[in-house]
Amino acid sequence: MPTILLMALGGVLIGGTWSLHKQGKPRIAVVICAILAVMSLVAAWAVTYV
Repeated sequence: MPTILLMALGGVLIGGTWSLHKQGKPRIAVVICAILAVMSLVAAWAVTYV
């Protein structure tokens, strides 16, 4: 169950990152959102396989 939630969170954050980028928001906001998305997806992988 935690894997599904983390993957969903990662997907929402990836979509948010893309949206921030398309809106022309400051690069730091886009980078922070992207880092959070990657961390969520890595955590989902770690919960599943490690």
